[in-house]
Order: sequence, then C-alpha cells, then structure tokens
Amino acid sequence: MTNPARLLAPVIVGAVMLIAWEAAVDIEGVPPYILPGPLLIAKTLWTDGPSLLSSLAVTLRITLAALAAAVILGGAIAIMFAQWRVLEVSFFPYAVILQVTPIVSIAPLIIIWVNDTFASLLICAWIVAFFPIVANTTLGLNSADRNLAALFQLYGASRWQALRFLRLPSALPLFLAGVRISGGLALIGAVVAEFVAGTGGSATGLASRILEAGYRLEIPRLFAALFLLSLTGILIFAVLSWLSNALLKRWHESALPAEE
Repeated sequence: MTNPARLLAPVIVGAVMLIAWEAAVDIEGVPPYILPGPLLIAKTLWTDGPSLLSSLAVTLRITLAALAAAVILGGAIAIMFAQWRVLEVSFFPYAVILQVTPIVSIAPLIIIWVNDTFASLLICAWIVAFFPIVANTTLGLNSADRNLAALFQLYGASRWQALRFLRLPSALPLFLAGVRISGGLALIGAVVAEFVAGTGGSATGLASRILEAGYRLEIPRLFAALFLLSLTGILIFAVLSWLSNALLKRWHESALPAEE
C-alpha cells in the first residue's frame, strides 16, 4: 500500500464514524449533557480553546519533563544493569514492582511527601514512563551478537569500548521502541497524577478541566478536552516515530524501505 493510501484510509474511516455519530445523535435526539455530537464538540473547542490550550500546556510540560527524566534515568539504569549483572538481579524486580503498582494508589502518598505540586506530578508521571525504557534497553544491551562480543574481547577492547561500539548500537532500536511507548505513558501518568492531585487555579492541567466539566455536566467541554489529550498523544507518538526512523533508516532493517 502506498504512503498516500496509508494516510487516506484512516481519514476516510474517521470521517465516516464522525458522520454516523452526528447522525445518530440528531436522529435519536440525544441531549448534549449525555452525548454531544461532533459539531457541538468542535464549536466548544473553538469557543473554549484558549483556556483548554493553556491547561494543556501545563500537562504537556509535565509530560515532556517526565519523558526526558525517563529517557535519561531509565537509560542510565539500563546501562548499569547491563554492565553489572548483580545490579540487574538485585534491583530489576523492584522496578517491576514499581511498574505494576497502580499509580493511583501511590500518587496521594507522593503528593503528601513531596511538598511541591509540579515535582510530585513529575515523579508520578516518571514512575509510569520509565519502565519500558529500562526493560527494552536492558534487553537490547544484553542481546548484542555474542560472536562480535567475542571478537571485541579477542582484540582487547575494554568493557566501555564494547559498550560504546557494540552494545549501545545493538540496543538503539529497542531503546527507541521503549521511548515511543513511554511517550504515551508519560502523558497518561501526568493526567492520572493531576486527577489525584486535584490541582486548581490558573496553572491547572487539562485533567482538572475534565473533572470540572464533569462536575458541571459540561459534557461538550469534557469531550473537547479529551480530544486535545488524544491529539497530543498522537503527536507525541508521531514525533518519536519520526525521530526513531531518522536514527535507524540508514542502517537498521526495521527502518529500511521494503523491497518490491
């Protein structure tokens, strides 16, 4: 399938779904406080856009900061795990425990312990986002070709030379895959943390706007905020996918064009 067709197919499906949604709401006479139509949501997004975008900027700032922290700290932790096996055996289970613990259950404690709203929200989002990077990068570092590793050892390469020239390039595709996953998870973590924190005021995030709209039964505004969150998640994934392809397209099989 050609690239234009790949873009056109989901656009057509989405347009058909929106038309069917609008028609169903109009025909059945569904009240907007139960399910608004796409046209009403678009109108609400136009009128309330400035306030929603300012709140989105707050959420996006937490998301990007959490993603950056996950990339830096997660990558560093994975390198230490790969270099010293005893560290991986000792600490990887605790990373798993932290990942599988619902962030909703520990977010209130983090917010109480950390006497700073932004820092507490950042920590919550980081907890959600860091594990895919740690797991994928550790796997990639440990999956370097054993024959090449033996060749490096034969020529007297140091541990850090083998890491730089063999293991890091081998781990790059899996690392970038983890970053793509963590991008969406960082956004989810930021939103969940904002839900739990219940922050208000002029510097409130988009999650608080969703809660506020739900309490007031302003469902079109709620859907408009959800649309902005979904669009933000799509853009984050698209940017990270483009970055991954740019780094891998010249040498890795996963990014090379398919042969006809």
